[in-house]
Amino acid sequence: MENKIRVLVAKAGLDGHDRGAKVIAAALRDAGMEVIYTGLRQTPEMIVEAALQEDVDVIGISILSGAHMTIFPKILTLMKEKELNDVLLTGGGIIPDEDIDALKKLGVGELFTPGAPTTAIAEYIKKWRKENPRENLQ
Repeated sequence: MENKIRVLVAKAGLDGHDRGAKVIAAALRDAGMEVIYTGLRQTPEMIVEAALQEDVDVIGISILSGAHMTIFPKILTLMKEKELNDVLLTGGGIIPDEDIDALKKLGVGELFTPGAPTTAIAEYIKKWRKENPRENLQ
């Protein structure tokens, strides 16, 4: 039996709008994934700790506040410190194309902007997991 992909969906920083994150969480559940939603106003430390505790495959950050160039690199740093080397960091929100390119160069996965089909997000995660299987899953 194949293990479900475990995804942590988080709203980072002071961003108080979570409708989109909830829509994504529901769409990923509908696509057969197990989703943990952490709620609003999460710090990078809280997000990485939750990912560690929940043993997730993917961390998905929803960010509309403009703090993406601070939040994503901080999460990446904390993931490296906690040795979450087999976890995908992805996300979306209001992120300019040049910032998307810069974040991808740092090691962030695909970033989705408003209007992206939820099916595209689910397929990206499934494809990533297939190409990056976790060893010794029990």
